[in-house]
Amino acid sequence: MSATAKILIIDDDADYRASTRALLEGEGYEVLEAPSGNAGLDAARQHTPNLIVLDIMMESPVEGYTVVQALKFRDEYEDLDEIPIVMVSSVKQDPASLFPMAGELSMVTPDAYFTKPLDIPKFLACVRRMLGN
Repeated sequence: MSATAKILIIDDDADYRASTRALLEGEGYEVLEAPSGNAGLDAARQHTPNLIVLDIMMESPVEGYTVVQALKFRDEYEDLDEIPIVMVSSVKQDPASLFPMAGELSMVTPDAYFTKPLDIPKFLACVRRMLGN
């Protein structure tokens, strides 16, 4: 994937979106933003990003996991189910501890997970790897 890949940031924190946007644009990526899970799903459908950077806690404490589940398993997003998802959140709990009754954790598990504050070199290396750079 070329450095002109499209990355969608889904996060309710405008300052975080702006700083992450600046970081990714500095690496040559085209960046789109959405302030909520629903807006992010709409943006993903409209723009078909190459990668999604996703927060967990937005309008609900587990909204990011709902977005992962929708993109990976709902029929209306089946053309988007291969988009890599990098979750970045202040939540340090893994999905297994948040969803102890979940039968299939792969339904809510992102492709990569980072906690805030973000380790920028590791994050950028992950983005490059997921985009095939």
